[in-house]
Amino acid sequence: MLQTERRRDPYPFTWEIPVGVLVVVLISGLLGVQVGRSLAHWFAGAGWHWPTGRALLTSTTAILTGHPTAGLNAVPVPAASPGAVIGWIITTEAVLCIALFAVAILALRRWGPARMKGMATPAEAEATLGISRLRKQRRIIRPDLYPPRQHRRWS
Repeated sequence: MLQTERRRDPYPFTWEIPVGVLVVVLISGLLGVQVGRSLAHWFAGAGWHWPTGRALLTSTTAILTGHPTAGLNAVPVPAASPGAVIGWIITTEAVLCIALFAVAILALRRWGPARMKGMATPAEAEATLGISRLRKQRRIIRPDLYPPRQHRRWS
């Protein structure tokens, strides 16, 4: 809380980040439908089937309305039932939601407003406060124990 009060972020909150998040969520939802359908066919014994080209987008609504082979070039035999396809889509979307939630938490911890600001890395802390620096500066820190070196010049 103290760090937030001391530091002001000069950059305003703009529209790019929310739009980027929305695009990622929509694309992952769309791909989750296709992956769920492909998993349903794969577990039904028909192999992995993936739509090509524009069918990736256009077949999504048909899949969700109960047509498990919509948008596929080769109809899988045996095709998965519409119930199995919906079950796999729900499972895939749940896994994607959990993954997106975990990524959001990690991103907010790293770049969010409550992140720790001004923390040194372990290497920086060792260079500033560690044993190696204390040994290098021992003549300044404890001159009574480590007198300055006597430089002898041979004449």
